Amino acid sequence: MSAAFEKESESPTRMTVWRDGSNITAAPPDIANRPFLAQMLLSSSREGDMTAMRVFMEPGTMTNWHSHPRGQLLFVVSGIGHVQRHGEAAECVRAGDTVWFAEGERHRHGAASDSSFSYLSVQCVRDGTAVRWLDTAESEDAEQ
Repeated sequence: MSAAFEKESESPTRMTVWRDGSNITAAPPDIANRPFLAQMLLSSSREGDMTAMRVFMEPGTMTNWHSHPRGQLLFVVSGIGHVQRHGEAAECVRAGDTVWFAEGERHRHGAASDSSFSYLSVQCVRDGTAVRWLDTAESEDAEQ
């Protein structure tokens, strides 16, 4: 994750409850074409730990290209979004859909131009990080 998301050195060691609306923070400005919010659920830099967040995007928000060293599970909570593997057309996803991005797979995801988009993402830490940010999303239209 970006440094702003990696606040803990390891995941909690006992049951933890995060209340709705807690731990919400602005995402770093350099990881998407516009600002969005994330509720950090699990943040860690310890090898093998899981990280998880709930993301809230306004219409038209798209992450920059990135990959995850051990893959990413993305569950759409609400709205309509687009997911895209580099070099392929974007696919529309809706509430209830689940997406798996394979280990190291270059991809991006975000809200459709006319819908907000919220999702839960889970990814595992390898070599101290759960994400590798690549280039910006602004140069291409996700709704190809």
